[in-house]
Amino acid sequence: MAKRDYYETLGIRKGADAAEIKKAYRQKAKELHPDRNTDNPKAEDQFKEANEAYEVLKDADKKAAYDRYGHAAFEGGMGGGARRPGGAQGNADFASAFSDVFDDLFGDFMGGQRGGAGGGARSRATRGNDLRYNLRIKLEDAFAGLQKTVNVPAAVACGNCKGTGADDGSEPVTCPTCSGMGKVRAQQGFFTVERACPTCNGMGQTIKNPCHVCRGAGRVEKEKALSVNIPAGVETGTRIRLAGEGESGMRGGPAGDLYIFIEVADHPLFERDGNNLFCRVPVSIAAAALGGEIEVPTIDGGRSRVKIPEGSQSGRQMRLRSKGMPALRGGGPGDMFIELSVETPVNLTPRQREILKEFDTLSKDNNPHGSSFFKTVKGFWDQMKG
Repeated sequence: MAKRDYYETLGIRKGADAAEIKKAYRQKAKELHPDRNTDNPKAEDQFKEANEAYEVLKDADKKAAYDRYGHAAFEGGMGGGARRPGGAQGNADFASAFSDVFDDLFGDFMGGQRGGAGGGARSRATRGNDLRYNLRIKLEDAFAGLQKTVNVPAAVACGNCKGTGADDGSEPVTCPTCSGMGKVRAQQGFFTVERACPTCNGMGQTIKNPCHVCRGAGRVEKEKALSVNIPAGVETGTRIRLAGEGESGMRGGPAGDLYIFIEVADHPLFERDGNNLFCRVPVSIAAAALGGEIEVPTIDGGRSRVKIPEGSQSGRQMRLRSKGMPALRGGGPGDMFIELSVETPVNLTPRQREILKEFDTLSKDNNPHGSSFFKTVKGFWDQMKG
């Protein structure tokens, strides 16, 4: 039975360019795939026929020969197109063609690049890993901001081989196994599986004379000192990115980034909530009852006087506006809240006990919260008895 014209098989005009051929094959592959045509016994043969056509037309040399001589160009075993679609060569050609389309559809998404010089170059020049550095600072530093020098252990480009990995001025050579692609294909049944080349470990190149300093890696471990600007207003979890200060790339590839993760230590006086600060201040019973003024610290190292209202209870708060933390991304500073903690005296002398007992006798009507509470308790008990 005479073979169908390859252009007719793919449904395109003679002389179509590579983009049209690929697009047409992609459509045919989806349309005729056996898994989507279980009720059509001819689908598999048509599918392989389309694959055979694509195998020839996607190759510039084979396409030129086919345009000039037709199917006769491949008679006598000169090309894959003349083999039977159902044979071993047909399956291998299908796997190769389908893999090309798969690469085209998903290669960009996976960050990869198909074969050729471009693919080999990308495999050789590998971007370095990003690094993380945890930096613990004081709350005062988070308030004012600071310039901090950190020592980061990282892989940097080897000075002896300038990052190439090759010694004595020699250069890496294209890997003979993968032809510089950094990956090899192996057929498994109906499909082709890609793996990193075992000879060059995916680099696309091999080194005959490895650098004696870095042993062919192109980079060495070294600690470097970096100056980090910590802006005012940072809080725990803030991340600062230093572009290009991460691990050096392989074989001249770009360096990764360094991420500084900030942790603000707890403070003995202040507790932070966003941009606001809270300071718990103990006061005596007398000061809370009579009122007065107290002096409190502020995060900038200063002092503020706060008036205590007469009859203040524990937990009462007073606000000091704009005495909190600065905003990291603009806006006004937060506030500082003074929370009173009324302190019960301890280690009383006999005279103090005597005075307190007298005071308690005279102050039955001076405890409104206590009177209200015990009145409620009495009502609860009376209700339970009823």
